[in-house]
Parts: sequence; structure tokens; C-alpha cells
Amino acid sequence: MIAKLLRFALHQRFVMIAMSLGLIALGIWSFQQLKVEAYPDISDTQTVVITLYPGRAAEEVEQQITVPIERALNGVPSVIARRSRTIFGLSVVELTFAYGTDDYFARQVVLEKLRDATLPDGVTPTLGPLATPIGELYRYVVEGKGHSDIELRELEDWVIEPRFRQVSGIADVTPFGGLVKQYQVEIDPRALDKYNMAIGQIAQAIGANNQNAGGAMLDNGQQSMVIRGVGLVRTEEDIGNIVVTETKGVPVFVRDIGRVKIGAAPPTGIFGIGEETGVEGIVLMRRGENPSEVLQGVHEAVEDINANRLPPGVRIRGIYDRTDLVANTMHTVSHTWIEGLVVMVAMLLLFLGSVRAALLTAITIPLSLLFAFVCMKFTGIPANLLSLGALDFGIIVDGTLVMGEHIVHHLHERGQMKRQATVCETILGAALGVETRI
Repeated sequence: MIAKLLRFALHQRFVMIAMSLGLIALGIWSFQQLKVEAYPDISDTQTVVITLYPGRAAEEVEQQITVPIERALNGVPSVIARRSRTIFGLSVVELTFAYGTDDYFARQVVLEKLRDATLPDGVTPTLGPLATPIGELYRYVVEGKGHSDIELRELEDWVIEPRFRQVSGIADVTPFGGLVKQYQVEIDPRALDKYNMAIGQIAQAIGANNQNAGGAMLDNGQQSMVIRGVGLVRTEEDIGNIVVTETKGVPVFVRDIGRVKIGAAPPTGIFGIGEETGVEGIVLMRRGENPSEVLQGVHEAVEDINANRLPPGVRIRGIYDRTDLVANTMHTVSHTWIEGLVVMVAMLLLFLGSVRAALLTAITIPLSLLFAFVCMKFTGIPANLLSLGALDFGIIVDGTLVMGEHIVHHLHERGQMKRQATVCETILGAALGVETRI
């Protein structure tokens, strides 16, 4: 079989050149389509169930949230490990699935099983984003002199974060720092005692009055008009005008028992650069996406946000960009390739003593790399430090070196002994001799 291939290659040289050019074109196209990343994602398929139970101690969260969720998820298939963490007001349950489990299948099964969990009223478990620990692509800070931390956080939550989520391949955007805006009512204890009320009544009254009510249709003969009652709170005055109770037919408003103001939720952490506080955001990539394409979309989103979506004086500034890491990694790999290629060609010239034989042997290196790119493309292997940096040029040229040296030796003997055999016959005989020895 090998002999037939050798004869075909020598007698059909045009076909072999065309096939080589086709391999070069296909290899270049495959390299352009490869997922380029710094290092591979070797994490297992995981699904994280996150449940908030504000104001509850860790013991209560464990008994009422974590344990029921763990019991409900016991029947999830292909699970190889379960872990849970419970802290004040928060429950986190992690499920690790067997290798090869589809991410979306795992999340769908977990959602189905969560329906069986018996949880307190108002508690709704959610799934964490479909991201891995190495999915962090971009970190940024929101800067704006003359703007408060509440305003910057409001821009982050309602302008910046939604724009980043529109980028294809983004799993989530995690904000840090700043102050979350709240409408707060500072209750006067003496007013509560005066009207014989509890704080729960005030909270219930505000919640009941903060909604619109739908009505029917009013037909006036020519057209029908929709009736609705508008009750959504928009300003502090709206909250102050809510009726909480009545005393002898006189309504008692929220403003009568407290002061309404705009404040901030108690921060659970602080983000700061130097001595100043600020707002930071982390952009997370969805598992399995192409980092190069996602990063390009992130950069376009940053330009759009700074140019069109933020008020004057406010901008976002990147403090970490995966592009730099990927670029440094590819630079390291390409630098190693060039050094290895130069050293290999120099050694071939030194030991073979023939420029043509050395160059022909060295050509197998780029051709082998292009063929490897084709295989990586169609098998879904990304280009990273491990998949590209572990290539051994010595192994690549080993067979070519033996074959080339044997052919050069036979061609030299043919010239000295003035044999009548043609060059093709001499090359074929030398190649078959190597095959016979192997």
C-alpha cells in the first residue's frame, strides 16, 4: 500500500501540489475559525442554585431552604457531586455532573426538580449564570466626577449592564460597589404609639397601594375607552400620600407617621480604587463560546456606551481585558514556533549538507501545523497555550528527516556512479528502501 502511494506521489506531481495547496487554504481557514483562548476550560458541567432568604440566620436558612432543595435534587441524573453553602440570608447548592453532560440538559432537569421543593412563601430559587471560573472576560469601573455613588450604580444597573447583556455570548454581568437606590420611610415611634399601629401595617399599606388596577371598557357609542386606575409610586410625595389607617373618620397618611426620603440599601461590600469608592462590573462569558468573538462584541459595546448612552462626565474604563492575556499567550506560542523553526532548519543544513533537502524537510512543519488546525476545527478543540504550545518539532520532522537523508544519499551515489536510473526511479528506490527497513 505504501509503495503504491509513493509511486502515485512521484508520477502525479500536479495532483500532489494541488492537494498541498488545498491543505494550505483549508488550514488557514480553519485557523481563522478556531476558538482562540489563553488556556482551556477543563471545568465540569455545574449547575448552581442560589436562594435568597433576607434577614434569616444561617441555621434557619439551612433548615428551611438548603435541606429542602437538596432533598428535591436528589433524583437529578448524572450527578457526581453535591455541595452546599449556607450563610446569613443566602443558600447556595452546587451540583456537578458527569463528563459530557449537556449544560442545558442539566439546567432543565434541575429546574424541573426544584418545583418539588417545599419552601417558605415569597422565596424563589434561581440558577446561577451559565459561566465557569475562567469565563471572566472584562472588568471595568464607572467613573464620573460630580456624580454620587447612587447615581453611578443606577447607571450601571439600568444602562451599562443591559447593553453588555445584548452582546452575543455573554452569560451575566456582575456589579460591585456603589449604593443601591431605595425609597425609605423613617418611622417616628411616638406616631406609631399615638395611632396604635405596627410597622408591618405600614409596609403592607405601601405595598398594597403601589400598583395599578385594571378596569373594564366604557362604550360611549362611537368608541370604547379602557379604564384603569394608576397607583404606581413615582415620587416621595406619592408614598407620603398613601393612607395607612383612619382615626374617627380622619385618614392617617404615611407622612403623618414618618419622613419619606431617597436613601441607599446597606452595602454588603466596598469596591474602591485608592481612597475613592466606585462601581465595578465583571463581564462573564457563557460556557463554550468563542472568546475572540465575544471580546470583539464587548469592545464594541464599550465604545457605544461611552459615546452614546452615558451622561456627560461619566464613562467606563477597563481595568482587566482578556484580550491582553490571549495576545500575550499567542505571542509566546508564535515566538517559540519561530525559534524552533530556525533552530530546526539550521540543524538540518548543518547535518544534511543540502539546502534543498533541509528546506523540503522544514516545509513539513507548517504543513503539519495547518493539518493540525483542520483537525482541531472539525473536532472542536480550541487554540490555546496547551494545544499549540506542546507541539514537538522534532517528532514532526523525524520521519521526513530519515526519508530525506536516505534520498539525498542515493542521489549522491547515483551522481558518483553514473547510474542510468532516472531521478524519479532513484527517489522511489530510496523511499522503498526506508519502508523495507521499517
